[in-house]
Order: sequence, then C-alpha cells, then structure tokens
Amino acid sequence: MSSAAQVPSAPKQAPPSQRGGEDGGSPCSQGAIELGEACPSAGFMGEPAGLGRFGEFGGRFVPESLVPACEELEAAFRSAWTDPDFRELYARWLSEYAGRPTPLTECKTLGRRLGLRLLLKREDLAHTGSHKINNVIGQALLAKRMGKSRLLAETGAGQHGVATATAAAVMGLKCTVYMGEVDMARQELNVFRMRLLGAEVKSVQTGSKTLKDAINEALRDWVTTVDTSHYCLGSVMGPHPYPWMVREFQRVVGDEAKGQCRALLAGRDPDLVVACVGGGSNAAGTFAGFVDTEAKLVGVEAAGGAAITYGTQGVVHGMRSMLLEDESGQILEAQSISAGLDYPGIGPEHAYLAACGRAIYSSASDEEVISAFQLLSKTEGIIPALEPAHGLAWIIREAGRSIPHDSAVMLTLSGRGDKDVAQVMEILS
Repeated sequence: MSSAAQVPSAPKQAPPSQRGGEDGGSPCSQGAIELGEACPSAGFMGEPAGLGRFGEFGGRFVPESLVPACEELEAAFRSAWTDPDFRELYARWLSEYAGRPTPLTECKTLGRRLGLRLLLKREDLAHTGSHKINNVIGQALLAKRMGKSRLLAETGAGQHGVATATAAAVMGLKCTVYMGEVDMARQELNVFRMRLLGAEVKSVQTGSKTLKDAINEALRDWVTTVDTSHYCLGSVMGPHPYPWMVREFQRVVGDEAKGQCRALLAGRDPDLVVACVGGGSNAAGTFAGFVDTEAKLVGVEAAGGAAITYGTQGVVHGMRSMLLEDESGQILEAQSISAGLDYPGIGPEHAYLAACGRAIYSSASDEEVISAFQLLSKTEGIIPALEPAHGLAWIIREAGRSIPHDSAVMLTLSGRGDKDVAQVMEILS
C-alpha cells in the first residue's frame, strides 16, 4: 500500500450493577442546559473529559467485569492514535482498500427543484457500501495490535456487520455478528453477505429483536470472551472510549468533505451540514469536520426513534444519554422503517451538541423517507439507503421554509440502497 487517505492529526441514576468504573465529574453537571444556550467552556468534538464525559453525557456505566476491558481498550487506542506508524497504516488501508477519499456530488436536477445547492458526500461509494468501513478498519487494526483473534459486532441494517465481516476476512480474524430476528428478516441480503464473508451471524430473539437487543447480546459475549475477543461497536455510543474512538475513526468523512466543499463553493463552507442519526457515527464524523465553521449542523432521527425530541436522560449500554424510556426508566422500543435507525437512544456527544445548541436535531417520518428515497433515485440516478434518506427527507421538507432559497446544503449519504430495495419494493407494492 502506497498512497494514503487523509487522516486527521493527532437523568436517571443507573442501578449499582451498571455503575462500575464511573466517575462523578462533569463540566456541565450543574444542571441541564436549555437548547440553544451556549455551553460553558465548550470545546466541541475534542477529547472528552474524565471517563468519557461530554458535559452531562457519556461516561462508563458497565459491570465491574468489563471495566478492565474498557481500560485496556482506552490505553490501546491512546497509544495507537498517537503512533505515527499506526496512523499511516490506517490511512493506507482507507486509501487502498476502503476506496477513500469518497467524492462529493452536486445534485443539480434535484437542487434546482428544491431551490438550493445540494451536495452529497458519497459514503455509499466506499467499500462495502457505507461509512461503516472507516470505523471497522480502525478497530480491526487495533484488535490485532492488542493481540485479539476475534471480532464481535452488533448490527441493525447489516452494514456494520458486513464491514466487520469484511475486515475480519482480510485480516485473518474470526467474526461473530449479533443481529435481531426482525432485522434479519428485512435485511436478508446483508445476512447472506456476512455469512459469505465467513462470519457467524447469530439471531437475537429477545426484546424487540432489533438493534438494542443485538447490542445486549454482543456485550454478554464480550464479558465471557474478553481475553480473545474485541467488541467492534459500530456507532458513537456505549461506554468510554467507544463514543470518542468511533468518532475519531469517522472524522475522515468530515475532514474530506470540508475540503471538497470549499473547493466546489469557491472557498466557503456550506450553509447547512445534514446527516441522519441513529447512534450517530456518520453524523459525528461529518460534524467533526465542520464544528469549527459557521455551518449549521443538523441531525435527522427517525420519527419513531427521536431520542433528542422525545427522550429523557438515562443510562443504557454503558452510557448516559438521551433515551426513549417510560416513567419507570424502562427503555421503550423505537420504531423506524430503517433498521439502522431503529434505536431508542443517541450517542452521548450528540446529546451534548444538542444541549449546547451547536447542532439541531429533527426527525422524518417513514412516509417522507420513502418519498425522498424515490425522488433521489429518479432525479439523480442515486439509490440511497433508507438511513440517509431521512436526512434528505428533512431537506426536502424544509427547503424554502427553514432552509433559505439558494442555500448550500451538504448531506452525508452514509450508505447505498441495495440492501433496502426489496423492502421498499414490498412497501410500494
């Protein structure tokens, strides 16, 4: 491998069984911050404070048995991320295997229809068909550096599972992927792809049988196999260091996009930067490139899983964030046409960006998403995954309303729609 891709320079109280290793400090612990209010001493999208704190959010809420594993991972990531040799190796894998940099495409036909300049950051053109490969290559290289021989993963839409199975195959690692029974039924193609790549795909039949429950099973596996297994978590969620580490592995998306936008827009940044949000890794990676600009950052959740809009503070999967839960603190089931956004929470850094007002979060309904999916396909010849179609649906709805005429809007097209065509075909028929 020779040429390198661009990689950047170096609530509710949880029950005691979930609080192992958690610190008490928080820069914003004096009370909740109202949306739009400036966050005190905010240094956006840098290294989190303490044990992974983004203001009130984040942390490490795990059983005592997983504290050493999280500490080992944090130490390994810190060592690797400050090692020029690791950074160069990671960059070469992104360039020569994952296909970076991905292009920026201007949608002239649809843009004219909407009265704005619409730019797509084409993560659908990365190897395996989504942004997930960026994070997985980084974590697989880290697992090998730590001496682990097996990757564990959870997946909803299947793209993270496919990326993990791909990295395991090319790097000679064993791979087990947990996937909810409901998601396996609507993402049969990706299940076959994972198995074709040599991964063991385990059906999760508890709870809602979706992403939330797949994460639970992957964590249970990790507890018992931590000596040989690395849990390759797919989004900016979970216990510290995952939200920070995954964001850093995805930062390449935003850094590339900022340079590409400035080249296309005569040196200026887009007016709006939009990305879909489930856990929020593609959005975090995108926002990291633009957080220090004047661009407005917009995250779009599924209407049936809008944790920022309808959620409250709570703890799940080792993190404190905004969650959909009932009055007793029980996690509610999210509902979405998209398996990748069918999650009842959001990454803690997104909760922090919303609380500080640096990013705004909205939602799109299933009906709006199907319409946007069809419109992009018919006007630009690009079939999007249902996840980024949420971001596009918001842009279509808000064009000429909250988005002024002639604005430059960049959307991260986080994945391609091959995996969703059969599902959409059934819906439309």
